[in-house]
Amino acid sequence: MSELKLLTISGSLRAASTNRKLAAEAARRFGPAEVTIADIVFPVYDGDIEDGEGIPVPVQLLADQIAEADAVVISTPEYNKGISGVLKNALDWISRTEGNPWRDKPVALISSAAGRAGGERSQNMARLCLNPFRPYLLPGPEVMVGNTSQHWDDEDRLTDERAIKLLDELMTLLREAAQSRRA
Repeated sequence: MSELKLLTISGSLRAASTNRKLAAEAARRFGPAEVTIADIVFPVYDGDIEDGEGIPVPVQLLADQIAEADAVVISTPEYNKGISGVLKNALDWISRTEGNPWRDKPVALISSAAGRAGGERSQNMARLCLNPFRPYLLPGPEVMVGNTSQHWDDEDRLTDERAIKLLDELMTLLREAAQSRRA
């Protein structure tokens, strides 16, 4: 059997984003896999763009990556008590592609944020935004890294022991869901 395919999506575009770091940490803890890091730099969704030019190539590429993945990890920051505009925009664009690449796909939500709650609201909002696509959203454990700037070492590895334990458990469950879906 070929290696599992894991797609990671960070809702933050910043190169030094702790959500990018958290997605990378999740991929390491997922175990052996072919990992693809999504690029969600898309134009702002506009029906006129879709009508005139069609689905942008980067949007279709992401839809194809989601469809081909055995599992997806979404790491969402919390901006103004919700998900980032860039993540919402990506979800909106993907909803306009043919088919439904999310259907029954094992998906794990994780988050890191500057506040103490670690992105709890953004995870809840992300669940609401994903539910219409009917993925298999793992119910937990919830991985939320609060006061995130304090929990990374010089190699961009997570140092928060509680978050590590929860992330290990979540990635084990995600891997099991991906394997059972493949069987």
